Amino acid sequence: MEPRDWHSDPFRVLVTLGESTTAGGWSSTPDRCWAPLLAQLIGDFQDEPVTLVNTGIGANVISNRVPSYEKSGKPAANERLDKHVIAHNPDLLVVSYGLNDARGATPVEMFRDELTQLLEDIRTECNPLIVLPGPYYMTAFAGYPNYEHGSHEIFKIFNLATQQVAASNNCLYCDVYNAYNEASWMVHDDGVHANDLGHRIIANEIFKVLAQHCSGLAIRTKQLEKTSDRWRDESVLKDDYGHKTDELPAPGRPAPPDQSG
Repeated sequence: MEPRDWHSDPFRVLVTLGESTTAGGWSSTPDRCWAPLLAQLIGDFQDEPVTLVNTGIGANVISNRVPSYEKSGKPAANERLDKHVIAHNPDLLVVSYGLNDARGATPVEMFRDELTQLLEDIRTECNPLIVLPGPYYMTAFAGYPNYEHGSHEIFKIFNLATQQVAASNNCLYCDVYNAYNEASWMVHDDGVHANDLGHRIIANEIFKVLAQHCSGLAIRTKQLEKTSDRWRDESVLKDDYGHKTDELPAPGRPAPPDQSG
């Protein structure tokens, strides 16, 4: 069965709301962060690029009501929607939380409720397609004061909670935690943030979810199918073994029938 088409137009404005990895920690250059990488991937398949507004803040948490709020990077997500999301009127929004809340001892039920409320507050003012990635994969759960309550077991619980919130609130879910496949070499030396390779995997995984559910990303591709040249040329490879290369049909014309039997 063909999946539901969540967005049939090209994307105009992408807002990424999240924590320090969203902000770029720790890609080697700004353009290697997953947010601009995702914007580039989207732009590659549209006639016009998508405008990126990256509003990631280090040590950020989902709400001013969670236990680690006082020691967090402020303002919390629920305190900054007006200027950092709604003012930009996005048609695509990635809301990336869970890692700091899990490490900061936020009960998973509280995280689920706060994330749900955040989505409701956003949708009272604008109506973007919302993607919810789960927490990122990391390796160092000790050595960070105020953020030592996490573990892989807890992250898996928060990952499931994010998936459940997405399913209940008409959002797309992206499993970035398992996209790492537990490969520690995609984590920065600090044990928390993504490195360049990790950022690439995050961007690719979110884009994959979008491509699977948004036909608007295929508009340009479907147009090119009708006009692009048939550029393949395997003549040298075939000639290496004495085989003749058949002429390819012109664009828009059917291939000749197979005479090989």
